[in-house]
Formats: sequence, C-alpha cells, structure tokens
Amino acid sequence: MPPRDIPGQLSGTLLIHGDSPLGAEVAPSISVTTTFRKFPDDDTAGLASANPYGHIYSRYSQNVSSKVEEVLNKVNKGHSITYASGLAAAFSALVHYKPKRIAISGGYMGCHGAIGVYSRGRSEGIPTIDLDDDFQEGDLCWLETPLNPTGEARDIKYYANKIHTVGGILLVDSTFGPPPLQYPLDFGADCVFHSGTKYFGGHSDLLCGILIVKTAEERKQMWHNRAFMGNMMGSLEAWLLLRSLRTMHLRIPRQSASATELAQWLGKAVIPEGQEFDGIPGGVLAKVCHSSLQGTDERGFNPASQMKGGYNATFSILLSEQEYAEALPFKLEYFVPATSLGGVESLVEQRIRADPKENPLLVRLSIGVEEVEDLKDDLRKALQTVANKSVSEREVGK
Repeated sequence: MPPRDIPGQLSGTLLIHGDSPLGAEVAPSISVTTTFRKFPDDDTAGLASANPYGHIYSRYSQNVSSKVEEVLNKVNKGHSITYASGLAAAFSALVHYKPKRIAISGGYMGCHGAIGVYSRGRSEGIPTIDLDDDFQEGDLCWLETPLNPTGEARDIKYYANKIHTVGGILLVDSTFGPPPLQYPLDFGADCVFHSGTKYFGGHSDLLCGILIVKTAEERKQMWHNRAFMGNMMGSLEAWLLLRSLRTMHLRIPRQSASATELAQWLGKAVIPEGQEFDGIPGGVLAKVCHSSLQGTDERGFNPASQMKGGYNATFSILLSEQEYAEALPFKLEYFVPATSLGGVESLVEQRIRADPKENPLLVRLSIGVEEVEDLKDDLRKALQTVANKSVSEREVGK
C-alpha cells in the first residue's frame, strides 16, 4: 500500500520508510569505509547481497548517503544529489550549467561569493546582471526565494517564463522554503538548490548542499561531476542528515507556523513612539519583513499561491535605531545570538555582523521549535529593555 499523499504536508511515512532497508539495523550504522569488496560474477555464495547498492568507492557512493538521496528524491519531487556544503552545491551548479551570464539580485552573500570564484576561474569572466534586466540565450537566472535575510518571496513562475522565453535556465535557491513549504519544480524551476545545512539538517550540526533536477539523466551528469570534483558529503554528515530527515514533517511545519504568528504579531507593533502593542513599546520597530505580510503585488503575485505548505520560518525586523539592532540579540534569553538558520533552536543576528552590505538596522530571526508564547515573551522583554535603556540614556544626556 503506497503512503498517503496529503497536499501541503510532508509524509512522515516517506521520511521514515522512504529508503531501502539495509540488513537488520533499524538505525543504520555510520559508513566509514572508503572502498568496498568486489565479488566474482559467479557469486554462488550470494555474498554480493551484502552490498545491495553496488558500491565501489565512497567518493561515488556509500550506504548512508544513498539512503539519504532516496528519501530526498521522494520528498523533493525530483532527482536529488547531495554535496559537502551548500556552497559546494552552488559551485557545482555553475560547473554543470556553464552560464554565459548570471542574473541575480540580492540574497545570500555566500552564493555571490561562489559566483565570483567561478567567474575568476573563467578566462573572460562571467557577467552578472539584475533579475529585472533583459535576459538572453545562455543566461542562468539565479532566483532566491524567500530571500535571505528578509524572508520576502519572489514569483518563481514569472521568472521561469521570462528566462525560458530566451532559452535560459532557472535555478531557484529555496533554502528558506524547504518542503513542504514550496516546491519550485512545480512553478517552472529547472534546478532547485538548498543549503541542506539549514532546514534539512535542522540541528545546527552538519554541512550539506542539495541540488534537485527534473530527470535522472541530468542528475547522473551532476553525479559524474561530483565524483571528480570530490565534493561529496562526509560519512558522518550523511548519517546526521538521514537522522534529521526522519523528523522534517514535525519540525518545519511547526517552525513555519510559529514564525508566521510571530511576524504578524510583531507587525502590529510597528507603531509610533508613545503607543504600545501587547507590551511592546512603540517607536522601536520600524518594519517587519515576512512573506505572509507581502499581500498581492502589481503583477498579481501573492506568496500564498506559491508557498502552499506554509510561510518561511526565518524573517527580519528593522529597528528604528542602530543601537537597538546592536543590543537586541544580546538581550534575548531563548534566541541564541548566532549566524545561520533552520535549526530547532531559535537564532538571532544583526545581519551586518555577517554581511557588511546589509542594513545595520536589520535583525534576522530564525524561529525554532520552542513554545511560541515563550518566544513572544522573550521578544517583548528584550524590546522593552532596549527601549528603556535608550530612554534612560537620553534623560541622562539632558
């Protein structure tokens, strides 16, 4: 009997049973071998059954990474391949597609860095253009949605139509929108990129990159490149990722629901100084950025039509003064002041500390699986503290 397919939800059955059983182990052992025994063609003893995947050398494949990719194929609705890190996957996508130009606007600084390294390795460099510039044949449209760090969504279908009209390729960085939140292949993406370090890993303890494409043949080409670039996942990381996949259907919907509630709650606190909303003093928050707050744009795009499984669990707030943004991460109890996102623990970061190009007023929040009311209390108290400190200092200055 096939597992149930519930629209907008991940199947826990697929996540837990979506890989081939291997021997008697319930939780597979970490695969540490680099090479695998060969067996004669006339394997009368049936020894080859100990190696059902037909592994040869761990740079090509090994037991646990193969199980990981089996599960990823099913939950991503495509053909998946893993890499040693998100940026290893990003660089591998560039090697695979060999773009003449790259259209990219904003987003994760690491991907811009990977594009820069790839470009410097080409004799003539690779020009980059804005997403809203005119496209031409040979272009790769690199669309990040929802966008890091703001958490605002972009219209995949619009950019798919735009790039495909000229015969180009659409790659969607869906790191902020893991399954079941959105499925970019359904909206015209040719390739989906995830920093699996974030939501697929989900525990802040592994590095991983994932590419998902539409056909087994294209995935095979990527696998061939990976074998000779040597940027596959390590054995421990593959094991940690398989463990994490088992609970994606529990973690991500909860993180999404909590983040949406928090973003909409904080959005009501963007009020003038002298007013108050639910204990949050006015004049502290200048803006809240989150896909659930976008509404419908001039082209008719509404993020709800694309993010059918829920909104992103990472978003940003803009404080009214830089001193508030600098102080807030260190006044919180349950939010850990640290970079990265997607883990079970909530994280907070004044983003300019990691990316010098960002607005110094911007603070990014990655929502974990804590009780949402506790996170509200934490934010409320911290915002009160930074506001009161500022008022006290101004009064002393008088």
